[in-house]
Amino acid sequence: IDDFINCYDNQQTPNPCIECNRYLKFGSMYEKAKELGCEYIATGHYAKTEYSEKYGRYVLKKANNIAKDQSYVLYTIPKELLGKVLFPLGEFESKDEVRKVARENNLKVASKPDSEDICFIPDGDYKKFLENNSNIKPKEGNIVNSKGEILGKHQGLYKYTIGQRKGLGLAMGHPVFVVDIIPETNQVVIGENGDVFSERLICNRLNFMSIEDLTEPMHVKAKIRYNHKGSMCTIRKIDEDLVEAVFDEPVRAVTKGQAVVFYEDDHVLGGGSIC
Repeated sequence: IDDFINCYDNQQTPNPCIECNRYLKFGSMYEKAKELGCEYIATGHYAKTEYSEKYGRYVLKKANNIAKDQSYVLYTIPKELLGKVLFPLGEFESKDEVRKVARENNLKVASKPDSEDICFIPDGDYKKFLENNSNIKPKEGNIVNSKGEILGKHQGLYKYTIGQRKGLGLAMGHPVFVVDIIPETNQVVIGENGDVFSERLICNRLNFMSIEDLTEPMHVKAKIRYNHKGSMCTIRKIDEDLVEAVFDEPVRAVTKGQAVVFYEDDHVLGGGSIC
């Protein structure tokens, strides 16, 4: 929750599930499992692990049910842990199959609706949550275009994200999008759809899984958000904890705070936080 608030306080768009996986499920939970003498931990994520002869270690792979695949939010698992993690749902082809097993075993959650809300914000109103649980409060500023011309007013930078189209309160006569958020001037910058595309990004807080480290440029597929299908790019290390990704074709709405996850075929190479 602190990380979630801090990201919005710094005009970033967080992914709390990734941080939960980093520090709780595959951090504190694994440490507790060892303390209890457990050899493995298992979670209900849609993903798979498999020993790779090519890499000489366990790798994280996409689930059979691609529509539900959650490998994107698991890229922070330490590579050393992959051999100690079980994903029982990874082999199922559909959620219906999982529900069938649950019904056969009289589990109360067999018909439980899918939940896509943040667990600590069950009503989905993250703006209200921020206002009630932090020092982040509505603060009026200008909505401007790329020339700096004032188009309207906003009530707080935390209410906007890159690529946003709805809820801008502007009557422009055609669709416009958030292309930048500038904390120094308390401005939200609006542009055309084409202005939301980027050819490159830089990420930090790196974690590599199938390889020890990135020692030379690689051509891989990158997902820049959970529901992104992925785009081909060339990645290279530009500093100890910085990777640059240059895309074959521009990608839409690269957003600071979100994760970028790199794939080789159907397994996760690694990833980082977009900065």
